[in-house]
Amino acid sequence: MNEEPAERTEGSLAGRVADGIVSHSKLVILVLLVATAIVGSAAGQVEMSTSTDSFQTETVAADKLDYVNANFGDPDAVNRTTVQIVVRNDNVLTRESLLEVLAFQRSLAENDSVSATLADEPSTVSVANVVAIAAVQQERAQAGRPGGPPPNLSRQVEAVESRNASEVEDIVERVLSPDTDAPTGGQDPLTLLPTHYEPGTKTTNATVVVAFQETGGGDGLPESVSSAQLLMQDIAADRFGDDAFVFGVGIVEDETGRSIGDSFAIIGPVALLLVILTLVVAYRDFVDIVLSTLGIGLVLVWMQGFMGWFDIPFGTTLIAVPILLIGLAIDYAIHVFMRHREVRAGTDDPGPRDGMVLALGSVGIALVWVTVTTSIGFLSNLVSPLAPLQNFGLVSAAGIVSTLVVFGALIPALKVEVDALLERVDLDRRKSPFGGDTAVVGRLLSLGTVGAKRAPVVVLLVAVLLSGVGAYGGTQVDTSFDRSDFLTEQPPDWMEELPEPFTPGEYNIRQNAEFLNDNFLQQRDTTRAELLIEGRVTDPGTLDRVVAVRERAADGETVITLADGEPRILDPVTTIRAVAAQNETFAATVAAADTDDDGVPDENLTAVYDGLYRTAPEQARQVVARNGAGEYDALRVQVSIQGGSPVPQVRDEMQAAVEPAQGDGLTATATGQPVLTAIVQDGLLETVVVTLVVTVLAVLAVLVVGYRIFDGYASLGALTIVPVVLSLAWVLGVMYLLEIPFNAQTALITSLGIGLGVDYSIHMSERFTDELERLGSVDDALTATVDGTGGALLGSAVTTAAGFSTLALAIVPSLQRFGIVIGVAIVFAFVGAVLVLPSILALWGRRVPN
Repeated sequence: MNEEPAERTEGSLAGRVADGIVSHSKLVILVLLVATAIVGSAAGQVEMSTSTDSFQTETVAADKLDYVNANFGDPDAVNRTTVQIVVRNDNVLTRESLLEVLAFQRSLAENDSVSATLADEPSTVSVANVVAIAAVQQERAQAGRPGGPPPNLSRQVEAVESRNASEVEDIVERVLSPDTDAPTGGQDPLTLLPTHYEPGTKTTNATVVVAFQETGGGDGLPESVSSAQLLMQDIAADRFGDDAFVFGVGIVEDETGRSIGDSFAIIGPVALLLVILTLVVAYRDFVDIVLSTLGIGLVLVWMQGFMGWFDIPFGTTLIAVPILLIGLAIDYAIHVFMRHREVRAGTDDPGPRDGMVLALGSVGIALVWVTVTTSIGFLSNLVSPLAPLQNFGLVSAAGIVSTLVVFGALIPALKVEVDALLERVDLDRRKSPFGGDTAVVGRLLSLGTVGAKRAPVVVLLVAVLLSGVGAYGGTQVDTSFDRSDFLTEQPPDWMEELPEPFTPGEYNIRQNAEFLNDNFLQQRDTTRAELLIEGRVTDPGTLDRVVAVRERAADGETVITLADGEPRILDPVTTIRAVAAQNETFAATVAAADTDDDGVPDENLTAVYDGLYRTAPEQARQVVARNGAGEYDALRVQVSIQGGSPVPQVRDEMQAAVEPAQGDGLTATATGQPVLTAIVQDGLLETVVVTLVVTVLAVLAVLVVGYRIFDGYASLGALTIVPVVLSLAWVLGVMYLLEIPFNAQTALITSLGIGLGVDYSIHMSERFTDELERLGSVDDALTATVDGTGGALLGSAVTTAAGFSTLALAIVPSLQRFGIVIGVAIVFAFVGAVLVLPSILALWGRRVPN
């Protein structure tokens, strides 16, 4: 291969640093191993996080949701979580089916681990409870003792068991009819039945049991609550077999955590095999493979140690970081090792130590540039409003710096010691570099050189044209923060044939969530919008404006409609009407305040609210906020949303719904988890756009200043980033063609694409300036650059792309898409560096003086 321009490094800062590392190799090894031990000591403190709550941002809507949770409803409700147990068979309303459900509820209550987490009465609710309570009340009425306290579960079972199938059918028909006046224990039975159920009929194929658990109010779900949900799953399976499933936060987190583990049980060996194969092909030397593998392991220790010291949990967005660092570590290793081989393959072998000084002194400059610019690319995520993406930027940057430390100092120091030791026992450590001397690789790499020599302008025009098309496609890419993206799909059949321990578990959470969304009113806060009305809520006419808010909300396409055809909306006016229908005294108060006889109180609203709190305090707290001084501060309209509805549409409909309550002493805010999710989705798009601008400008500034100082040409720094931006546009076009949206992972494509792409381009530009100075001919410099550095880039790109592409084997949809996008981005970054950049360098080299 080409002789190394030693004169360029001798006496330079890079040369002096390289000489210091090699001359004091034993000390460097000792110091960095001690540093690794210190940093890595915190690696075991890293916790796994599968929650998507960390994506929430500090916004007005988030503050208002906190206000709603603190001032409306049961103050302890915020410290509870709900679990939905869906039971399916031909008819869940038969006597036998209802008794099965009641027996299941009793099993939950009798299990010590489950019952310890359940809330006070009611701890569970079901249609079976509603029917049984109606049966008990029927008995009491017949005995001349109507009313009384709610019957316990054992008494409910007795009431159903004492009746035959026909008698139970009559009660079912009565309590589920649209105009029922049967006592239901305060529970609307239609919320526990499918939305397609026809009220008053005696048959339906599914029902839901809702269990309420106490969470204690801390961050996250307590382990005891999660374990109890898994026990509920076992109890349901024992009772109903495959005819039931359990859905809750603990089960979602359990399946998500297991799916990540199962995914990496498959991905890990495949990625490791690909890495080893690449290293074998590139190095063809056992010692260099071992040293590179050791370095990769140390980089990962530094990364995890950094996370432990700074208390950063390992979430779904950080899954890409280890693969990124493995690819980058291989890139650094290949460049150092191949340059070392090139130096020693010259006519005068300087030996392992002097050869490493020359290699590090030359390639070290590029490694520093790559580290600085790539770190800037990832640190640009700090401008994101989303904390997980900020953490991604921090951890990636820390890992990139550690990669420079390990492969710029520790591994070179180890290599010279090992090579010197082996050569003392007459083992020749001179190896041929990987690159242009390989026929197939040489032909592939020569395409960029041929294009640059013959028609560089044509090459650039084609690249720019493709980038324009890709950029247009990028503007059409959707943005999505669909929580179902984090839910696991059932693995493909071929994975079931894998041997243990690679066989993935069974995952039903995604299809279960879809079934709930399609058929039931969701009991989770992710399907409830909150419309908060604050200000002078006692002014005359306020409740008329609330009615207008409700009507607008009811007209929305995303609002869920129950089996009776009514939208599920909780608001002050409907609550006042319902309580007035049960209490004559309060009804008189409402009538006196209703001056226009439209059923809505117009005046003296303070008296109406006072009466509501006296008559039905629990219901009043759901919709009217009263402070410690007894004054009324706010009203609440709660809208239940169809599961799976697009959150931007929900947000838009709810914001339109609150407009009648804006102004004239009132302020109205649309909030709730669907609205906050829409804000997160906006934050993802903001991350894509802002990080692109910040990264390009920051990297451009560093390259322009750096190349001006060290190479004398600022223009070369600006040109180096051009193929990176072009290749990123190609990636966006592919995302559009494959219908891959920007989500929590793919939103990182701008920083990843530029961070990895600028790595390849810097190596090419740095090598080109070295060769141009040494050879004095643009064409010869291009050939030497592509043959030498292009080969190293190919090995790095193949390894990194293959590593990321293995994510396509994951059983989590978001990881699959992320692996595909990043694999494409790496391939395009390599193409830009090896096929497009040579044409740019050719045009620049022919015009630059001297």
